[in-house]
Amino acid sequence: MDENRTAENRKDDDRTAESRTAENRNDEDRNDEDRTAEDRGAGERASDDRATGERTTDDRATDEGATEARATDGREAEDREADDREAGDREAEVRSGVDPAGPRPAEAGAEEGAAAEGETVARPQPQPQPQPQPQPQPQPRSRSRSRRRRILRLGAAVLALLLLPLLTAETALRLNYTGDPAPGTRTRHQDAIWLGHAWVDGRKTDRDVEALARRLKGTGIRDLYVHSGPLEHDGTLPASAYPRARRLIAAVHQKLPGVRVQAWLGDKLATEGPEGLRLDRPATRAAILDSTRAVLAAGFQGAHFDLEPLHSGDRDYLGLLDDLRDLTHARGAVLSVAAHQIDPLPGFHSFWGATTNHPKWWSQAYFGQVARRVDQIAVMSYDTMQPLESLYGGYVAQQTSLALEVTPDSTDLLMGLPFYHENRFGHWAHAETAPAAVRGVRLGLSRTDAGRARFGVALYVDFAATEADWRAYREDWAVRSPSAS
Repeated sequence: MDENRTAENRKDDDRTAESRTAENRNDEDRNDEDRTAEDRGAGERASDDRATGERTTDDRATDEGATEARATDGREAEDREADDREAGDREAEVRSGVDPAGPRPAEAGAEEGAAAEGETVARPQPQPQPQPQPQPQPQPRSRSRSRRRRILRLGAAVLALLLLPLLTAETALRLNYTGDPAPGTRTRHQDAIWLGHAWVDGRKTDRDVEALARRLKGTGIRDLYVHSGPLEHDGTLPASAYPRARRLIAAVHQKLPGVRVQAWLGDKLATEGPEGLRLDRPATRAAILDSTRAVLAAGFQGAHFDLEPLHSGDRDYLGLLDDLRDLTHARGAVLSVAAHQIDPLPGFHSFWGATTNHPKWWSQAYFGQVARRVDQIAVMSYDTMQPLESLYGGYVAQQTSLALEVTPDSTDLLMGLPFYHENRFGHWAHAETAPAAVRGVRLGLSRTDAGRARFGVALYVDFAATEADWRAYREDWAVRSPSAS
């Protein structure tokens, strides 16, 4: 029994040992498999790490490339900004007169300082050598300013050329107003006055005639030009235009013996527009002759014509005057006219007519042709465009001399005095004064023909005259003052 147990025990031990051996081999196999799996996992992880490293390297390369690209872009942007600044600096230096190629030490110093401090300075890629930059072209505004300056200079030159003769003429007029009139250059009792239409249409009464007589007593006035028109454009004149003419004429003869009353007839001529009286028509001239016969038949002692604007050289007007002279002389009446001013410079009426279509002046020769056809010629020496009293006085002196030179001794020459006070283009009341006109008349008479008998002044116009106007006429020309109430 013991041996059986021993054998059984050995068998159990053997089975136990075999079991342990098998278990140990199984454990070792599992351990080997585990180690093999772990080694494979480690290898795979190592491969993954290598791949991850490669990807990280690639990412770093990519990042470094992007960073380098951004740095390059930044450098290019900085280069462009630098170029723009350099271009702006060059343009500013060109405008200020500084050499655009001059050094800029501040920039060089900044680069040297950065290098000295060990800072990383982004070096720009090598750039091609800068080519010479063309000079900047003028901007449009500069060209516009330059063009304006040229236009202004040209305008100033033209204005100077136009003003030089004018300034020379005005200086001559001022000098013409200097000096003293010759003794005795005062009234020769050949003076006249223009009277308004109220004297013949019934608005003036006998008491007004008496007051006028007191005003004129002791002066040199011999003729009254009483407005009795105007003529119609066809030359006719209705009798209704002067209904109280006979009564006026009788009253004047009673209160002012020796004073003549003339019919003042006028109209606008169609010389500068479609409307007006046309002297080139024979029927119109014939109608004017008929109208003159009518006023003479009404008691007027003369006919005074004021036709405007009458251009220098008008032959139809000269022909009309020839016919009127025959008519008035046949009736023992006076023929007188209001005349335009004479050219202050030779040919000035032609220049003025070409530039304004209004040849205001007559040539001196044409003035003489008119003066030889009439008994009286009264120069409308006002509305002269003179801005100063001294210049106006010098102008009247000049006109007086020019008229005296061509008016025959058989014709009464009268110079107009402004007895009105308007301010408009062509007439300034502060300049065209009665005292300046009287002084100018006396100066011109003194220099040209101081002893001329058939000479006087004509006062325009009664209804606008002031006491200062009448005083200037009496004291400076007529000498004696009438006793006026």
